[in-house]
Amino acid sequence: MNAEFRLPDLGEGLTEAEVVQWLVAPGDAVALNQTLAEVETAKAIVELPSPYEGTVATLHAEAGQTVAVGAPLIDFDVHGDDAPEAKGDAGEKAQPNLVGYGAAPSTGGRPARRARRSGATVAAADTAVLEAAPHDARPAASTETVVERPRSTPPVRAYAKRLGIDLVLVAAEVGDRVITRNDVDAYAQRVGTSPAAEATTASEVADTVAPASPAALFDAGARGERETRIPIRGVRKHTAAAMVQSAFTAPHVTVFHTVDVTATMDLLASLREDRSLSEHRIGPLAVVAKAVCLALGRTPGLNSRWDEAAGEIVQHNFVDLGIAAATDRGLIVPNIRDADRMSLTGLATALKSLAETARSGKTSPAELAGGTFSISNIGVFGVDAGTPILPPGQSGILAVGAVRRQPWEYRGEIALRQMMTLSLSFDHRLVDGAEGARFVKDVADILQEPGRAMLFS
Repeated sequence: MNAEFRLPDLGEGLTEAEVVQWLVAPGDAVALNQTLAEVETAKAIVELPSPYEGTVATLHAEAGQTVAVGAPLIDFDVHGDDAPEAKGDAGEKAQPNLVGYGAAPSTGGRPARRARRSGATVAAADTAVLEAAPHDARPAASTETVVERPRSTPPVRAYAKRLGIDLVLVAAEVGDRVITRNDVDAYAQRVGTSPAAEATTASEVADTVAPASPAALFDAGARGERETRIPIRGVRKHTAAAMVQSAFTAPHVTVFHTVDVTATMDLLASLREDRSLSEHRIGPLAVVAKAVCLALGRTPGLNSRWDEAAGEIVQHNFVDLGIAAATDRGLIVPNIRDADRMSLTGLATALKSLAETARSGKTSPAELAGGTFSISNIGVFGVDAGTPILPPGQSGILAVGAVRRQPWEYRGEIALRQMMTLSLSFDHRLVDGAEGARFVKDVADILQEPGRAMLFS
């Protein structure tokens, strides 16, 4: 029996998703819960599991196409108990409710291909959103750039990789259509690299193809257009809309405080020498997170949200701590649920897991939903202070600067101390200046003298 699988609701009212890549093809036998494809929403890349065991009959979308929620995605030939039962007068097939289903699509009909851009275009580096990330989400010395994935099939990407050709440069010549093997060959010939058309196996290609020289690749890029156009979509589109909404809805105020964190750094050094804690990676961010959770208990206004429709201030009796993370796809803010109930080691473990998931691009929409207060670790980029923008629905965000050794007054003398600057932005509708200052002072007191955490209830 034929079974149709439609794109399900991926959470929070998201109405469409782009197919990043298919992991199956027509004729493939698939098992129940086998991953069929990766799709990108405005918030995350999501793996779609198979609701059936059977054979892939038809793929209704190509990689790079945007599909509306509820639109046909893939057809299966299924047999036996896995065959869906018909329902309704029209005989519609039952849709498996995998990750939530039923959000009305913003557009109807078949999947729509992205609009073509005129001229030779290429996705290039975009470092506009280098917000704070967990210390191991992005290496401090990284020189990676953020690029849009050129539209091509896996075999073409593998072929270009064997030739040593960057598909971003090929995309600059072919525009917004899917890059073919012939496009790669034409580019290789133009820059002086043999396409090795006669090679039929990977080993033959490896033996006969020399990668293009860096100078040739640079010259090819220099001969391109004088400007680069990058489509606004996915995480970038969602982040931009959220930041504009926040900036023009909540009146932002930012306060700064520089604190001597030498005692905290000494504590962390001693914890690293403790063999019983060897499996935990406890860093400054974990201590800041713990201090924030403790301080929020004394300043509930910073753990609240403004409900305009109800005319109420909603105070949260829990802390879902958002951690701003800079990824290759842009800024995301996944949350640590009930962070206020975690120990220091528990927070360190949660931060490590969050960073690994963000780095791999597997953060789910559920992990990005909600959040009551956020931390932005700008210190990982060597930055001392900033004025972070509030995530929508939150009343406070703390930017944590780099730890630097510098001269400072200590016990009546000048000494080299390890210093950090804290930058707190808050919604002045909910939080007065005195309350914001008191919160920063509480966090600073714990970082300056960790034993003071024992005084917090």
